[in-house]
Amino acid sequence: MKSKDMNSGGYQYIPGVMQYSGGVAAKVGYKIVRARFLDLQPMEQGFQKIEQHLESVQRPLDAFCACELRSPAQFSQQGFADFNQDYAETLRQWGIMQGNDNPIARSNVCPAGNQPSSPSFHAFSYTVEADIDDQSFVIAGSGEAPEGKGDYADVTVAYGDTSEAGLRFKAEFVLGEMERRMSFFKATWQQTTAVQLYTVFNAYPVISAEMSERGVIENGICWHYCRPPVVGLDFEMDCRRVTEELVLL
Repeated sequence: MKSKDMNSGGYQYIPGVMQYSGGVAAKVGYKIVRARFLDLQPMEQGFQKIEQHLESVQRPLDAFCACELRSPAQFSQQGFADFNQDYAETLRQWGIMQGNDNPIARSNVCPAGNQPSSPSFHAFSYTVEADIDDQSFVIAGSGEAPEGKGDYADVTVAYGDTSEAGLRFKAEFVLGEMERRMSFFKATWQQTTAVQLYTVFNAYPVISAEMSERGVIENGICWHYCRPPVVGLDFEMDCRRVTEELVLL
């Protein structure tokens, strides 16, 4: 499998499941910018603010290439499928998504405290024209289960096991998936500017051992006290190389 081009948006993406791609990277002549909302924005309002921001920086809708969501609680598998259909509808209306081919990278996690009342935007990324010899990328979030392989309960690594050993098995899968996705863009952990971890369980042994050995934490790690989006998943990560980040008030 190879990455695909989203030429009108100025990036390439890793084909994935209907709800998101495996990651995106800026094409030559572009870079990725990340914008974080100071306050979470409910889905409809968030899409409106993303559209307004892109217009303000003179970028088309299809420059939108990645987002980070926050949901009130973990979904059932059917609930997650229903949410994804609603989310994808806006992408189709914007002309970004054709059929089930979704180029947008995404993470969607559930805060363990101060939960939003509805699924909301935490951050989003988009491309801008740039004369730089440096490839920026955003790798989509992955939990400890392969995507599109059926019921999560049947394919999740160490399902229900949140012991130190269980978390290490989960982390090994997730770290491997991050590395697989980065390989599409010939990137490694050393190229990342940010690595994010989402779990409510004690990840310190994994951070100090597995992640340290792989060089994941050379530039630090941001640990969010959040759960992955589907019941039964306990450990998720994403990462990026983005040199320009904004906070939108």
